[in-house]
Amino acid sequence: MPVDFHLSEAEEGIRAAAAAFATGPLKDARATYMKHQHHHERFQSTRPIYRQAVAGGLIKGQIPKHLGGAGGTLVEAAILVEEMYRVEPAASLTIFSTGLGLTPINLVGKSEYQEFLAPFLSGEGEPLASMVFSEPGGVANYLETGAPGLVTTASPEGDEWVINGEKIWATNSAGWDFEGADLQCVVCRTTKPTLDQPADAIMILLVTIADIRRNAPGAFKVVRHISTAGHTACSGPHVKYTNLRVPTKNVLCKPGNGAALVSGAFDCTAILVGAMSVGIMRAAFDAALAFAKGDNRRGAAELLTRQAVADLLSGIKMQTEACRALTWKAANCLENGPGDYNSRRELALATKIYCSDACTKAVTEAINVVGITAYDADQSFADLLNTAMVLPIFDGGNVGIRRRHMQELMLSKDYDPWASTFGPSR
Repeated sequence: MPVDFHLSEAEEGIRAAAAAFATGPLKDARATYMKHQHHHERFQSTRPIYRQAVAGGLIKGQIPKHLGGAGGTLVEAAILVEEMYRVEPAASLTIFSTGLGLTPINLVGKSEYQEFLAPFLSGEGEPLASMVFSEPGGVANYLETGAPGLVTTASPEGDEWVINGEKIWATNSAGWDFEGADLQCVVCRTTKPTLDQPADAIMILLVTIADIRRNAPGAFKVVRHISTAGHTACSGPHVKYTNLRVPTKNVLCKPGNGAALVSGAFDCTAILVGAMSVGIMRAAFDAALAFAKGDNRRGAAELLTRQAVADLLSGIKMQTEACRALTWKAANCLENGPGDYNSRRELALATKIYCSDACTKAVTEAINVVGITAYDADQSFADLLNTAMVLPIFDGGNVGIRRRHMQELMLSKDYDPWASTFGPSR
């Protein structure tokens, strides 16, 4: 099997287009949103940038072609994410979180849900989508037998489902005006399961802004806007559903099918977190390298001539290259093999864990290259570190979720450790 890391014509085109958007609309995003004190106001100030992303095809590009979109491969998505994240993570996360919000529909892949995709295929406006999963108190053990499971429930009543409960951390879930996103994929637990296992009760309901407006006032509301250390222009508030009614046609996954689809969606995003990590590592390396070449700390030669500085920078560079290679391999493998799905999934999990952990270390080492000057808020390093620190703990925390999933795979009697590289061993 040939291993070729030359970008194809399509991949190079995507990289160039992403870089152009990053150095264009995204370049001054931070200067714009930091004029606002509160994070939810900063989020709203990025709306014109998001509109440009929609017009430029960045939302349609997260929907597969067979559903009317322009989406390509996971490798192409990873290239796109890296280029944008190295310049402006916060505004980029809003764009890519709409992709996550659409992923459950993409994975189901049925044309019967086309009406829900229509706003995201038009190339107009600023439609937001959100995958609404996490809850106050966490969800790491929501499928454990004997545990309470998800607090957010759905009850069938006639030709409707009634949602009650609270969610948190779901990027874009409240929409631009905090009255609800254009589309929410709400992961919930039916109150009338037909079987006893926790996964048998998990379902996914689609909630549109039109559905919310048909309900009584207060059926959907924001309980609290959350201010975060990094990604300070994103919105992932604490929200509450109170007897929110949606028609039965909004059932994306019936009870018993939801948990597997949630897992599949987060397998895809695990790889994209790897790409986010690489983007941040690139930014940290570039900033530290420029400093090391342009400053001597009152010495006779530039800092890069000092062995300690060169060692730190070479370490960051090697880790960045290794993380990119792992991300690209995992992206290609998840879609094309070799190995069965669990083998390919393991590589996606490894990408999320390894790259996000490496990212925080790389940014810290870049700070050590620069020294006390990195503590200046006018420098990029504090913001990079605040952004990097969330990567190991969001999108399924490395300790509570991602490593546990790897543990489950290794415990399997059919575990085939190198199948994602060499194919099945038996």
